Amino acid sequence: MMDDIPGQTITARFSLRTILIVPYVALVLGLAAAIGLLSYSAGDRAVRTVSEHLLLETAERIGLAVDRHLIGSGATLEAAFPDGMAAADDIGSDLKALRTRFWIATSLHIDPNNYVYYGNVSGQALGLFRHSLEEGELRIKLKPEENRTRYRFNGINGELTFHSREEKLFDPRTRPWYKAGANSKKDIWTSVYIDFGTQDLVATRARKVMGANGQLAGVVATDMSLRSLNDFVRNLKTSQHGLAFIIEPNGDLIASSAGLNVKHLTDGSNVRLNAKDSGNATLNNVYEKLMELNVQQEITSTAKTFSFDDDTNERIHVAYQKVKDNTGIEWITVVAVPRKDFMGDVFNNIKRTVIISVLAVLVAILIGLSILNWVASDLKRLSEAAVQVGNGVTDTPLEITRHDEIGLLANSFKTMQKRLQTDRLTGLSNRDAFERRLNAKIAEYSHQAEKKAFGVLFIDLNGFKAINDQFGHDAGDIALIEVARRLSVSVRAGDLVARYAGDEFAIMLDNVARTEDIAAIRLCVETALALPLTLNTLPGAPEVQLGGAIGVSHFPTDGKDGVGLLKVADRDMYVHKFASKLAAQESQS
Repeated sequence: MMDDIPGQTITARFSLRTILIVPYVALVLGLAAAIGLLSYSAGDRAVRTVSEHLLLETAERIGLAVDRHLIGSGATLEAAFPDGMAAADDIGSDLKALRTRFWIATSLHIDPNNYVYYGNVSGQALGLFRHSLEEGELRIKLKPEENRTRYRFNGINGELTFHSREEKLFDPRTRPWYKAGANSKKDIWTSVYIDFGTQDLVATRARKVMGANGQLAGVVATDMSLRSLNDFVRNLKTSQHGLAFIIEPNGDLIASSAGLNVKHLTDGSNVRLNAKDSGNATLNNVYEKLMELNVQQEITSTAKTFSFDDDTNERIHVAYQKVKDNTGIEWITVVAVPRKDFMGDVFNNIKRTVIISVLAVLVAILIGLSILNWVASDLKRLSEAAVQVGNGVTDTPLEITRHDEIGLLANSFKTMQKRLQTDRLTGLSNRDAFERRLNAKIAEYSHQAEKKAFGVLFIDLNGFKAINDQFGHDAGDIALIEVARRLSVSVRAGDLVARYAGDEFAIMLDNVARTEDIAAIRLCVETALALPLTLNTLPGAPEVQLGGAIGVSHFPTDGKDGVGLLKVADRDMYVHKFASKLAAQESQS
């Protein structure tokens, strides 16, 4: 009997069909697995880059909103008591001038700075509270032993009408804001507290005022309501499961998209809500991680990112930025998004790739190779574009036309690029896009053989708040859209028009040799804004009047960088705004 030959034994156990098919199928499955891994790896890299940039952008947007509140409060105090202006010993002797300045001060940022008040070392007090653009309330106390009297009036020089006299004696010298301001060499903020009337969070900014003898004369202060800041954060769109919030270093919430920042107790009182007591698991986990990283001890205010796994092993991507100023404010803005919000389409694409490869065994190699090339090339382009976004270049062209998950991701990326550069309401460029174009324009200047100077217009609308108050925010939106249209048709083809913030617009004027050459364009814009505006969607189609204050700067005459040019234009705008207000006041008096 002959011994079995090894080769014959293998052939007996497995047919030639099996021997050929098994390795082939294994190759197909291995190729499918390789494609899935490559797709996942490339998609993961691209999504991580995009998500990090998106988180940083959102954290910085919140930081800008905070800065606007802080800067506005400083401008309010400066208008009420300009730096270096000596206060009179007796408020009564300077009452008319104080009333005028306080009215102007509360006009700058009526939301949130609608209340300015002053107390002196003698115990006298004066406060001006704005109920609306036209209606104000003057709170006067000229003798230390008397209670404050409240008068109502309309307009800056309106006749005072007695309203009421307070029952409780008010002594400004005993108030926390007075003590804080009197003992500080610069502006200082009080701790955030809950307003008794509105139940909103409020912070008070105070400033020492000196007398003609160089000694302390009193303290001027303004309240900053944090309600609009909380509304901004609450309405901020991050992702399906993402959240944004602002906290103080001790964890007390300033604003949150996940819920309230004030806790209502059973006895009817209210207390501030701490992050660890928010009731939101993601917010609690993010706050605990921030404390582990000692973020509150960091000195830099640059936005940063990190990732961690929460209690459910869900990966959370976080961006944060410390907001500090030299007056005592120290807050932390935070944006957190779960990884699943970014990676959903990538996972679905991998599953489909594997399933199709398994079902299409006979043509899997050809399809796999073509898919690899098709998928990898687009993912590479998407990744490269994402890296550009991560480096701050948001207008990199991305031409990917697909109808699968990568196409959805590409379309989402392009939509994100557009949203990062476009104001959603008006369709104009937004603040970030304008500043990037402005800085790019300045960078190009040094490389140009023929140096082309340019100009900047900074526009602040007049009367916009009145439209919102009288006709509602929908009418305000209509007005902003019409203003955007007028600005767009009032400038040249090469000029860039942007909505800078709220009712502020900015225009970059291309190829303007001298500052004097801007005058004609400025006049054209002023004329366009001065035309009556018809609110066609409202009953009766009422006409309203807007107009605007326009500031001008010229490059390179007025500055060598974007920040400097915008500051010059902003200051020039305020000069014209104050001049027009004073002219209007003089015409009324």
